Amino acid sequence: MGVFTRGFGGRAHKERDPRLPPGQYDTGTDWPVLTAEVTPRFTLDRWNFTIDGLVDRSRTWSWADIQGLPASEYNGDIHCVTTWSKLGTSFRGVSLDLLLDQVTIGPEAAFVLATSTTGYTTNMTLDDVRGGRAWLTWEHEGKPLPREHGGPIRLLVPHLYFWKSAKWCTKLTLLHHDQQGFWERNGYHDRGDPWLEQRYQGD
Repeated sequence: MGVFTRGFGGRAHKERDPRLPPGQYDTGTDWPVLTAEVTPRFTLDRWNFTIDGLVDRSRTWSWADIQGLPASEYNGDIHCVTTWSKLGTSFRGVSLDLLLDQVTIGPEAAFVLATSTTGYTTNMTLDDVRGGRAWLTWEHEGKPLPREHGGPIRLLVPHLYFWKSAKWCTKLTLLHHDQQGFWERNGYHDRGDPWLEQRYQGD
């Protein structure tokens, strides 16, 4: 059963912000917590990130390896399927492009399955995590990412609903087929585009 905190009930707006997708409200300074699993505890010296599946050979990076790569920032908005949006926020981390460019991807690869240290999974197209659209992030608004929000490191795919931005992410598996993750198997949309309101299967 998921854990929910305040911020999941809608709020009225006199004038709608054009940055808000349909059905969303601005949570302001709040960042509600939604968790499908127990918040894990692990040390950075034991954390690593792996890309496997349809690649020439799997590749694993340690925390030190990731920190040694050029970092970049995302400055923009995030949107949760439960209808809140956090506007004008920022994250710092490393682009998934940098990691994917260090493996040879098989021509049949079209989808990815992200896996967390908790066993949580979520599926996306390969295109949705390429082209400067996805990061592994460890800072939020200039501070270390809090544990309850996926710290010390989480996936960030801000153009999709936020359940796709897997907390405590440790692996990306490249596939030739779409393999549903945790929430997708439980009725959520396979892609999750906020602007198309792809919240549930059939939307």
